[in-house]
Amino acid sequence: MSPHPRAGQVSEQAAGRNPDSGASSPGTPLKADQPPGESGPPGHQGGPGGRRWLAGLSLARQRQIYLLASGLSTAGSFAGLTAKSWILLQASGNPLILALHFATLSLPSLLLSGPAGVATDLLGCETVLIRAQWGLLGAALLGALAIPLLHGQAQVLMLLLSTLLVGVASSYELTARNKYSALLVEDPEKLGPYIASFSVVFNVGKLVGPPLGGWLLALTGPTTALALDAATYLLPIATLLGVLQPIRAAEHRSAPGRSASLSTAWRECGPVLRHVLRFTALATLVGFFHPGLAPLIARQVLGPSPQALGVYTSVLAAGSITGGMALQRNSAWLTARPGLLLGSCTLLTALAQLGMATSAGSLAMQLVMTFLIGAGTACLLAGTNLMGQVGAPMALRGRMAGLGQIAFLGGGGLSGIAAALLSTRIGLDGTFALLGGLGLVLGLGELARQGRLKLVPPAMLRSDESRAAPP
Repeated sequence: MSPHPRAGQVSEQAAGRNPDSGASSPGTPLKADQPPGESGPPGHQGGPGGRRWLAGLSLARQRQIYLLASGLSTAGSFAGLTAKSWILLQASGNPLILALHFATLSLPSLLLSGPAGVATDLLGCETVLIRAQWGLLGAALLGALAIPLLHGQAQVLMLLLSTLLVGVASSYELTARNKYSALLVEDPEKLGPYIASFSVVFNVGKLVGPPLGGWLLALTGPTTALALDAATYLLPIATLLGVLQPIRAAEHRSAPGRSASLSTAWRECGPVLRHVLRFTALATLVGFFHPGLAPLIARQVLGPSPQALGVYTSVLAAGSITGGMALQRNSAWLTARPGLLLGSCTLLTALAQLGMATSAGSLAMQLVMTFLIGAGTACLLAGTNLMGQVGAPMALRGRMAGLGQIAFLGGGGLSGIAAALLSTRIGLDGTFALLGGLGLVLGLGELARQGRLKLVPPAMLRSDESRAAPP
């Protein structure tokens, strides 16, 4: 028998749902008389049959283990992406190929993050998460096999196909993981810092992975780097299947039909979250092209070697870690003020882009600007994701994660293509100047118009009829 109730038939009591408003609480408080080894309410089980390799672990320890597995997997993933980018750059020397590579990773979010959110809310976040992890493993293996088995244009096409499939699976994995995080948190106040910690872990992996990929390319060749990428996807799979014991009774799934649609989530999330999503899409369109053009930027700043690419992306990641840690430590205060958070992050990124345009020839200054770009974009993306989770009821969180992915990964993919086209016409410095100027106007406008906007989590509202508090 499946441990999950059927979609739409989770009991009101188990889900913490208010039958009048449709809201659900992120979890249920622990009871003092629970049996030893239980870390959550009834429904806190270990999967089919309730069996796990490591039984009795507290939820706090489970969260730490899952973060560690995710971090190691992320490091391997960025090692593989660095290897693929360098191979494509060497094979073509065309920045449009690099933009296409990044677009194949990010643009599937435009088409699939919505359906991924709907599937997460209908089927259950754990089911979707496990299937997505297996998909990531298969897609990464395809890229690893392309190196020894194919050559020339066929190899390039297979690498792009591998990255495209990773993008497809990632759309489901990222959406399901966001909602799944609430099932590992017994206290709703801990949800914000825990979700923000994934940004820190992600960027630590982004810091470690590129130099690892660069050194593996230099010492052993691309096959080893891509094989490592594939192998690290086994870590979260093993953790999900053999270690974690989520509080399944706290999950609220959607009933099939119109109430489970993406448009319903868009209407019911409230005006503040709709503004957050719109602004994030605009901000990433003008300020999130750096991942796609990283090899081109690194070649101009540091040189053409794979080690130079690793160093550049590591500086970018170091800034992202700093930004993520600042958000994690101040998550409750910052996410309650979306206009201030979004405007400040966009302004910081824009000023750093303008600094890149005006500091050509100064290595130290360009690395400082790269660090600031990493900090600004990390806070923007992680903050948007965090606000979508803590600011929406449980029933909408899968779809809110999907809408967030559409906003910033879709915008980032289009941004990479636009920046690549601009760089062929006005050069890289001109591209930084133009897009940095647009971002400056956007950030200052957000601070002026929405700097006092407030977002109140559903648990703090008297009813779910409103998601916003007046400025």
